[in-house]
Amino acid sequence: MVDVNEPCLGCAIARGEHRPVGGILARAPGLVLHGVAGPSPVPGWVVISSEHHARAWYELDDATARELGAFAARVMRAQRAVLGAEHAYAFAIGDVLRHCHLHLVPRFRDTPQRLWGRAVFDAAPADHLPAEALEAAARSLAASLTD
Repeated sequence: MVDVNEPCLGCAIARGEHRPVGGILARAPGLVLHGVAGPSPVPGWVVISSEHHARAWYELDDATARELGAFAARVMRAQRAVLGAEHAYAFAIGDVLRHCHLHLVPRFRDTPQRLWGRAVFDAAPADHLPAEALEAAARSLAASLTD
């Protein structure tokens, strides 16, 4: 298994050295929004990462921590309005990648219940969508967030 902490994948994404699905979609002070850095069973799964290395929310400066909530809400609203999600989950687990990041995962009317909530992380390869579908959703989200 690849160690995503040596070097830090979150830092590489924030610096533009690694391109996840859709690349960098938007920025907010101290934060970057990007597609998930792996396969996904749902379109529009995005991640907000800290621009500078921090282990978790508790290491963010106060201004960035405040921005994180507002930015997450804005993105989740876009997942619903632009992509048609019924709901959007926010997950900050940090057991694998030790760089502050928040997964924002939309759930759609046709999302199988086996992929609801935390279970989306355990999707079988057969559930993963083609890269083109993920890229298209990422582009739609990015366009809506720059308006």
